[in-house]
Amino acid sequence: MTEIIGGINPILEALRARGEAFQRLYVAKGRSGPELEEIYRLARACGVRVQRVEREQLDRLYGRRGHQGVAAEVGPQKYYTLEDVLERAQGPRALVVVLDGVQDPMNLGSLLRTADAAGAAGLVVPRERAAPLTPTAVKASAGAAEYVPVARVVNVARTLEEMKDAGFWIIGTEAGAGRTIYEADLNLRLGLVLGGEGQGLRRLVREKCDLLVSIPQRGRINSLNVAVAGAVAMFEFVRQTGCETAGQALLP
Repeated sequence: MTEIIGGINPILEALRARGEAFQRLYVAKGRSGPELEEIYRLARACGVRVQRVEREQLDRLYGRRGHQGVAAEVGPQKYYTLEDVLERAQGPRALVVVLDGVQDPMNLGSLLRTADAAGAAGLVVPRERAAPLTPTAVKASAGAAEYVPVARVVNVARTLEEMKDAGFWIIGTEAGAGRTIYEADLNLRLGLVLGGEGQGLRRLVREKCDLLVSIPQRGRINSLNVAVAGAVAMFEFVRQTGCETAGQALLP
């Protein structure tokens, strides 16, 4: 089973990380540039066949515009286990992001991109009622999906207990929580829990958190988009720890 991915950065990073998964690369006629030369070089090194096509054909193949003149048939994204993610979270300060039912693939992709920038060891998502690693999520991640492992779990609440047993402190973000993210001590092995769009954290997940924190706001809207809230929280972790974490290593 293959998927169609598009976009310069997603394809560049996918070729670097898993070129063996590529079936075919499609490039719009007339498309050129230094990024494309690098894509050609990587494709040749991986033995990937390149086919020049009309842009309209590329639109139909990709299913929409926004491919930036390049698309590819590749094998589906690999999911990891919770153990894989926790193994990468070494040392006294590490970050693992847990998504409690984020269903928008654009938000998932954005969170992957931020998690990579913040040095997170990985993301944890539920198997059901959550956005999978679709081509839309991969495109929105701008290549980060190739480097940040995503673990799928059956039960988020139970997973948080496992993380506690592994030495993680679990902090959930919730609008209206009495303590702000800036008042919390994040200089530790942190499991950062973000709720889904609309409903936020589910009750059982909320109860498993060691601490709930809010992001202070001055405007009239009472909550931030989950991808924005996640970025604020992840970079508060970066600010407090002032160090790189296990997430910077390439995936096996």
